[in-house]
Amino acid sequence: MKRLLFAALLALGNTGTALAWSNHALASYRAFEGMPEVAQAAPVVAEPLESFLAAQAQPIAALLARQDAWAQAHIAHYPPLPAPLRFDAQVAQQGPLALRKAFLTALRVSPESRLALYVQPDPWSTAPQAEPLAQDTVNALSVREKEGGHHHFVRLLPGEAVAPLAVLASASDEPDYGMDLNLWEDNPSPWGPRYGFGKIPFGNPSLAFSTQAPFHMGFFHESPAIYMAAGFLKRTYPLLRIQQYRGLSELAFRSGHPYWGWRFAGLALHYVQDLTQPYHASLAPGFSAPRLIGINLLSLLGMPGAKNDMVILLSNRHFVLERYESQMIQAAAQARQASSVEKALHDTSSDAGYPAWSDLYARDTVARQAHDLGVTVTDQMLATVPVGYVNDPDFDFGLHAKDIDLMAEVARQGDAPKAALESTIAALMRNAGAHSRNLVRGILRAAAQH
Repeated sequence: MKRLLFAALLALGNTGTALAWSNHALASYRAFEGMPEVAQAAPVVAEPLESFLAAQAQPIAALLARQDAWAQAHIAHYPPLPAPLRFDAQVAQQGPLALRKAFLTALRVSPESRLALYVQPDPWSTAPQAEPLAQDTVNALSVREKEGGHHHFVRLLPGEAVAPLAVLASASDEPDYGMDLNLWEDNPSPWGPRYGFGKIPFGNPSLAFSTQAPFHMGFFHESPAIYMAAGFLKRTYPLLRIQQYRGLSELAFRSGHPYWGWRFAGLALHYVQDLTQPYHASLAPGFSAPRLIGINLLSLLGMPGAKNDMVILLSNRHFVLERYESQMIQAAAQARQASSVEKALHDTSSDAGYPAWSDLYARDTVARQAHDLGVTVTDQMLATVPVGYVNDPDFDFGLHAKDIDLMAEVARQGDAPKAALESTIAALMRNAGAHSRNLVRGILRAAAQH
């Protein structure tokens, strides 16, 4: 069973499906443009990361120590921060480069993380006149164009006023720009072996982008039989990232650095939104624990066909869901006409129906909901998407995705199937919008209380 589940997760990591929603910024603009606390907030002044770190070095050191203790108490199989990586406020005396490096390594993110001053403009707004930025100025994955992203970045200058909505939305996509790459001891990086996370629990350690998957997925609600067979599934760390960036956001707001308050809030937002994707919160939607066990037994008996088929099917379904959502939101932006996705992201009617934000909201509310929707979403795709894309193990959707107009293909199935699939995706995005706003409400509330 362990080998079977490892194979499934290896394939998911290798196909790049750790992306969840393809461009978080596009969804975040829509989710927050009707939330007064964000949309009507006063402009903030762009500030280099090093300025914030220098001004708040001692409080940051204390915060990171508390967060490490919290993670040890609340996150399964969390490896404590190695003592040499602890953030020492005295490093500020060594200059901005040393300070930046010490901070990034204490967070245990890639020291190549850019954290540049920039925004990704809202495609629904008038194109800004600011200087465009090259991809590699913002994104450590300069040679890789994120699937369906069509990313455009413009420069912010230190001291420049910027709308909080733009800062928050832009940052919500940033963790996919290389921040969580090669953090494991078996990765080909100089920092991975020092970080103490151990060997990668799933994904290919030699393929850089797949190494971020354990930080962007959370399998918190599988059957006990699955955990007994594959305890490595608990070695996922989105809760760590949410806790780190949420705490830094609150500190920045309280200490008079609102630009970084919004920026860190956006970083935390990314992981919450990832957990609203059923294939990030459920190991194998549509495959029950007994079926997984049966597939594993066949593989052990020398008949791996069912296992190989399952791996392709899971990857294809994961990719199709993300691809369709991406095409919907980009088509709406190009046409300047809201689809069901934009309307769902605007919808605040369910926000108050969830508990108030807490340390474990992402696990107990967000991931639980997405996990429980896994079978429903999978069944909907099987009923509406051309069968070759979601139920044919001889076809690898990921290899051909850029050549497929998925919206057009689904439209050929008829109006009713198309409407049904888009309604299902809109429901997921309604959840994503509600949980996103609840996170930001929680941050603003906590910041105001201190």
